[in-house]
Amino acid sequence: MADTVHPWSPKLQRDRLQQNRLQKTLLGSSTARGMHQMLRRRSTTALLMCLPLIVIIVGLVVYPALYSIYLSMLNKAQTRFIGLGNFSFLLSRDAFWMVVQQSAIFALTAVFFKALIGLITAHLINNLPAKGQRKWRGMLLVPWVIPLALSSLGWWWLLFNYILASLGQDEVAWLSNPYWARFSVILVNVWYGAPFFLIMYLAALKSVPEQLYEAAAIDGANAWQKFRHITLPMMRNIIAITVLFSLIVTFANFDIVQIMTAGGPRNMTHVFATYAFLLGIRSGDLPLGAATSLFMFPILAVAAIFILRGVRKRGREIG
Repeated sequence: MADTVHPWSPKLQRDRLQQNRLQKTLLGSSTARGMHQMLRRRSTTALLMCLPLIVIIVGLVVYPALYSIYLSMLNKAQTRFIGLGNFSFLLSRDAFWMVVQQSAIFALTAVFFKALIGLITAHLINNLPAKGQRKWRGMLLVPWVIPLALSSLGWWWLLFNYILASLGQDEVAWLSNPYWARFSVILVNVWYGAPFFLIMYLAALKSVPEQLYEAAAIDGANAWQKFRHITLPMMRNIIAITVLFSLIVTFANFDIVQIMTAGGPRNMTHVFATYAFLLGIRSGDLPLGAATSLFMFPILAVAAIFILRGVRKRGREIG
């Protein structure tokens, strides 16, 4: 049976064109509807908004971290895989354990005094009139806004006894005596970092409802009881997060120690960052320097787990 051949006609061509347009319109509308539904989901929108930041973090943080792990498992010439050889070598050296001890002393002492000074000054400023608060906030932020290298150089010059000599006092070996050198780098770190705690704690104090203090005053509570039972519980999460952030930054501090002492005298002021720089850059052993820097991760991870666990626990109690 022969195929039936339809003769061409303008009407038939118009019908086919309209049918094609209708199919394209339906396909486009369904696609647009699916995209609209996907964008209406909050999680999808949030992911798309965070995507540029995720790409930056992967490129500037995740990739270098993974590469440093790979680098730490190579020999000095970076030609042979040696596994955990660099880590075992560091653990067998007394100098490395001195760096661990010094890093812990430096970070814990500096963070404690920064938190203490920030808490005290925040309470003092919070009790001032509004006009006085603006003036004192501006002045106390000066150490934080000055570049860290410039601050370290300024303290380095001051600690060379210019003031004591002008006063006719005996000179102090600030940076040549190991113990005075430790004190000096901690002092500069506290001076530089305390304003950050001041701003964070002052913001937390502003968020505490005044009605709680008024009710406590009616019940006869004194200043210490108000601080212990109202202020401190309301600020615990802010204190924990601020301490954790400062602990991470202080453990990884490089500028102050490198500018003021370069790890000396007798390697007594080295922290992880400066010791990794000494081994990796100055001594030309990049894998060993990478292994040194990676030792900070488990220490900070343990601190972060305990601090954030406490924050979550208090959050559940409040919620």
